[in-house]
Amino acid sequence: MEPVMQYKTVLIYCLLLFMSACMPVHKTAEQASNPVWPAAPAQPRVIYDFAFSNAEELGINKGFWQRLGDFFAGSENIQMVRPMAVAISRDGLIFVADPGVHGVHRFDLLNNQYDLLRLKDGLELPSPVALASDQNGNVFVSDSELGKIFWLTSDAEYAREVKLDTDLKQPTGLAVDAVSGHLFVVDTAQHQVLIFDKGYLLKRFGKRGKGAGEFNFPTMIWHRQDGSVLVTDSLNFRIQKFDVEGRYLGQFGELGDASGYHARPKGLATDQAGRVYVVDSLFHNVQIFNSAGDFLLDIGEQGRGKGQFWLPTGIFIDDQKKIYVADSHNRRIQVFRYPGTE
Repeated sequence: MEPVMQYKTVLIYCLLLFMSACMPVHKTAEQASNPVWPAAPAQPRVIYDFAFSNAEELGINKGFWQRLGDFFAGSENIQMVRPMAVAISRDGLIFVADPGVHGVHRFDLLNNQYDLLRLKDGLELPSPVALASDQNGNVFVSDSELGKIFWLTSDAEYAREVKLDTDLKQPTGLAVDAVSGHLFVVDTAQHQVLIFDKGYLLKRFGKRGKGAGEFNFPTMIWHRQDGSVLVTDSLNFRIQKFDVEGRYLGQFGELGDASGYHARPKGLATDQAGRVYVVDSLFHNVQIFNSAGDFLLDIGEQGRGKGQFWLPTGIFIDDQKKIYVADSHNRRIQVFRYPGTE
């Protein structure tokens, strides 16, 4: 065979092999079945929707020539390694803080775009652990090792530092007041919550202790639609509630090994009905409480299957009532939803 013909034959074979590898895989009936909570015969309140660990699993696909180049060059799709937090921006982009890749994943489904965001000039974020979105489409990320807060946008090429007039020791949880725009920062090492307005410290509240309004290594925070904020007081094994000025309003939860108790509470969020969702890493589940703190339902158990978790951490509930959970050691984000009406 002539060398030219041999080259054409090899090229055609590679193209066919490449295209066959990109063909969609049809799901089996077993793969299509999704667990619900509570289990039958009770009426389902929450249903597993899907999970993703990379851009392709969200339907973000590269163009043909880019995929062809990746095929021959051996490039691989970036996978999540240790996702700690997830947030949805006002314009619908999905952000995932991942210390395992030292950056933040940004998934833009509308524009079919994925980016791994770090600092300027490719410098790494050593420990991005929490996210929060504001009303302007910005997303804030805390880095507990650098002791700094950064902000991202839908088209930013890298994370930019939020200039603060006060030093932080170990920033973790973040929340933004939708009305005032104030940024709430949990400082785990200082056992406090700090409130900033455009980088200027307005107030700090809390100190180490077990009393009302005191903390023992707090971690995450969530701003509720009623204007109050909830804080995960992790090693006091409770959730505390404050107003936007930092005044104590109440608490619920205590240490225990049964449903409704806490073992290692982490991320928390509330839905439009006021229910509180608390991720418990050691229970490997998400517990749901009513607005008064009464236990309603738990989702998940330890494992790698649909609706199962391995040391989950962060949670986010969007305006479409979808529940995103950072399933940290399973290296994925799991998404749940309400079936039909609430």
